[in-house]
Amino acid sequence: MVPRAADRLLIVVSILEGRYFPKRPKYMLIVEAKFDGEQLATDPVEHTDQPEFATELAWELDRKALHQHRLQRTPIKLQCFALDPVSSAKENIGYIVLDLRAVQEKKQTPKWYPLLSNKYTKFKSEIQVGVVLETDTKALVDGFKAKEAPPREGRVSAFLSGLDPKSIVPVLIEEEGYHQIGPAECCRDYFVLSVTIAFATQLEQLVPSTMKLPERQPEFFFYYSLLGNDVTNETFTDLINPNFEPERASVRIRSTADVLQVYLCAQSKLQIHLCCGDQSLGSTEIPLSGLLKKGSTEIDQHPVTIEGAFVLVPPNRAKQKMPQLPLDMAPTVGVSVVLQKETLNVQPLQPLIPLNAPTEPKQPQKKVLSPVSGKTEGLQQTSKDVPSQNDHSSPTEDEATESEVESLKFEKGTNLKKTTDAAPVAASQSNPVGASSSSEPVSAQKIVIPAASHHFCFSIDLRSIRGLEVGFPINCILRYSYPFFGSAAPIMTSPPTEIRKNMEVFLPQSYCAFDFATTPHQLQDTFFRLPLLVELWHKDKTTKDMLLGIARLQLSNVLASEKTRFLGGNGEQCWRQTFNETVSVTAAQGSGNRIAELSYAITLEDYGLVKMHEVLVSDSSQCVGAGQQRHAPHTQPPCVPENQPEPRETLEYKAALELEMWKEMQEDIFENQLKKKEMAHMQALAEEWKKRDREREALVKKKVAEYTVLEEQLQKTLRDLDKRERHLFSAESELQRVKKELQAEHERNKQELQDSVRRAREECAHQIELERSKIKQMEEDKLRLQQQLYEAENKHKILEKEFQQYKEQQSSKPEIQLQSEINLLTLEKVELERKLESATKSKLHYKQQWARALKELARLKQREQESAMARLKKQQQELEHMRLRYLAAEEKELGKTDRQELEDIRNELNRLKQQEEERKQLQDVRDNSAGRVDSPHSRKLNENMDDYLSRLIEERDTLLRTGVYNHEDHIVSELDRQIREAIAKRNTTR
Repeated sequence: MVPRAADRLLIVVSILEGRYFPKRPKYMLIVEAKFDGEQLATDPVEHTDQPEFATELAWELDRKALHQHRLQRTPIKLQCFALDPVSSAKENIGYIVLDLRAVQEKKQTPKWYPLLSNKYTKFKSEIQVGVVLETDTKALVDGFKAKEAPPREGRVSAFLSGLDPKSIVPVLIEEEGYHQIGPAECCRDYFVLSVTIAFATQLEQLVPSTMKLPERQPEFFFYYSLLGNDVTNETFTDLINPNFEPERASVRIRSTADVLQVYLCAQSKLQIHLCCGDQSLGSTEIPLSGLLKKGSTEIDQHPVTIEGAFVLVPPNRAKQKMPQLPLDMAPTVGVSVVLQKETLNVQPLQPLIPLNAPTEPKQPQKKVLSPVSGKTEGLQQTSKDVPSQNDHSSPTEDEATESEVESLKFEKGTNLKKTTDAAPVAASQSNPVGASSSSEPVSAQKIVIPAASHHFCFSIDLRSIRGLEVGFPINCILRYSYPFFGSAAPIMTSPPTEIRKNMEVFLPQSYCAFDFATTPHQLQDTFFRLPLLVELWHKDKTTKDMLLGIARLQLSNVLASEKTRFLGGNGEQCWRQTFNETVSVTAAQGSGNRIAELSYAITLEDYGLVKMHEVLVSDSSQCVGAGQQRHAPHTQPPCVPENQPEPRETLEYKAALELEMWKEMQEDIFENQLKKKEMAHMQALAEEWKKRDREREALVKKKVAEYTVLEEQLQKTLRDLDKRERHLFSAESELQRVKKELQAEHERNKQELQDSVRRAREECAHQIELERSKIKQMEEDKLRLQQQLYEAENKHKILEKEFQQYKEQQSSKPEIQLQSEINLLTLEKVELERKLESATKSKLHYKQQWARALKELARLKQREQESAMARLKKQQQELEHMRLRYLAAEEKELGKTDRQELEDIRNELNRLKQQEEERKQLQDVRDNSAGRVDSPHSRKLNENMDDYLSRLIEERDTLLRTGVYNHEDHIVSELDRQIREAIAKRNTTR
């Protein structure tokens, strides 16, 4: 019975985000969900503390199957892995088990689930997951299509008879290294599906001037999904000349031809996107249904393939307003899809050289892959009718060489593999001058060399290795390859050379020379863009060869060296450039430290232009010389009689031969002129194209800058909003927690308050009863005390009356009066005795003070006399000195004014002496008359005043004697004022 479409359901598991994870910058996080044997996974995200997965995973089933799973309690297991992008190793962190019985059809709030068996023991890692049941709307639209498969016999027929092609899902068997398509019991054959992206053209048409790219220096790449595995090729930056190596992605499949044919028909198309960052610039769809035809056994005999140049279409042509372009101007990508049985030992078809070479002769041939990844050219394959710069050449006469086929040979793998195949030049190591080293046998073919190419010879000599910093001696082998020189086969030095630490070893058989033809522009572009990588290998007989380090040789250095001229073999002028250098060999694994130094020498020789001619490559890898331009079949000349002359010896034959040679020479000259004109026109077109491309790039950069600013603002706004939302969420959770705590505290306080109120009421009631009993008792005591008080007052009145009567009786007796008088006299006596005692003590104290004062007075008088005598002696000495100075000044100046001043000074001194003597006499008289009662202090003050006065007079006279000052100067007038005040004060004291 066919289930109804309405019964089809989807179990949708939303893996939103995580929290409490440790930060691991070099790792990615991925979550794999497994249900009912089918496994789905999220995209890898950064391993941060809060990873954001934002992924929905869904499984299809009907209600009956859902009921069975619920009865059997089938779990949904989510496993979290830490992915190392370098080694692709997955590290199991923990898992989550979801119960299918709790899943409902209505949407529920996502929950946080802790990781079980968490590897990060110090972190409580959690993932937010939501699970919901949804109706399968796709099933409602498409319906059930299993009836289209005709019934077949056997298990495969039984499986296909009731199968929806869209329900066939490849399951990765990781242990065995393959994808299983179909039931395990039916899958018995192994297949290999390979997808190769070889070249692309006209990609600039996908970026109109109105479109803005997300980066300042954008990187472009092709992206497609192969059996659920995301595949990207090598990034490139130039849309005009896309430069990337052809890359093949292969996946191993276990299935049967019939199931695989049904699956490919259901998948219908392979989508390939040209991306810049996370933006798709254009896409193309390759139908896969044509690989296998129903009932066909073609896959058993040889691989089946789909290849060609497919047009890239923008995501929204109407929105971008991209005009419809002709096929030769439309953006295209060269893709080859190959499916073969793994048991076949047949090599794949020659892929993409030419890319869409017809599997049948009737199909048109349009494109040829340019040698060396479509950009760097050695000896190019081209026809005489098309110039060498054109990427679209007719391959009617040109076929892929064996080296090209080998460079794209299939390699067996256990899982999805991504290999880089560098397409070598068309003629492997073949050139018009001579055969180069290490060329492989190829089938006889003709190669047309364009006239604009130069014949170059590049030689490299790896001389020595020194400064080894490895802890053990190594058997050194150097290995390198440079497909631009004509072969992708590696060049190795032999035999292995033993190298030890702190020694320099010269390498044997390390010289190699390459002869090739290319344009100088291509040579310069390749040398600047692609360095030569020399690998240092350690070869051991007992263990596997080990790669120790890599040295980068920048070949563009030889172009900057000095050119030297030399003559070639035919006498033509040639140029040689040589460059020597020592470079570091960095470790292949680890931090990239230096482990050795490599000395090398490279030489580039330019032999000049190569004429347009064809080179025939024989089965023995030999080349025809440059002088041979035409290949005629070798025929046996007819037999002629001996007496007749040879036909080639006749004059007519010689004239015809000379004419033919002249015609060929003129044709060559004419072709060279056409080539020069064509080169000039192509250069002018290229300059104009570059000019327009620069304008467009400037506009693109401007728009990119604007978008970058807007994107930064938007990201900042988003971060602010996210931060604000988290802050609000934390604040809300904090508010809820505080609210719960406050509510609990309120309930607790309310209960405590009710208990306290109840206790207070009980205590108050008890206290009221006690107070009432106390009041009753106090009232009884009051009545009793009032009664006692009344009785005591009556007794007091009676006693008071009795005492009054007794007092009156006693006052009338004489003994009482005498006793009162005696008491008064006794008090007066005591008071007089106290006064007498105090007077006696005061008298004694005054006597002691008087004696002490007399002693102090005598001591002060003696001290004053001694000081007076000392001052007098000092004044006499000073007067004597002044007299001597005055005498000396008088002898020198002999002026009347000075003499008069000196006389005045003498008079003043005499007067002072007289006053001093009178003062002493007066003092003595006063001392004698007053019984030496005068205070020595006043005498001391007078002596100090005299000393001060004499000092002022001496200072004034000294200033006047210098002749600098006179009586009108301020300082002299100030001294006179002080002298007058001192004299007045002294007179008043006396």
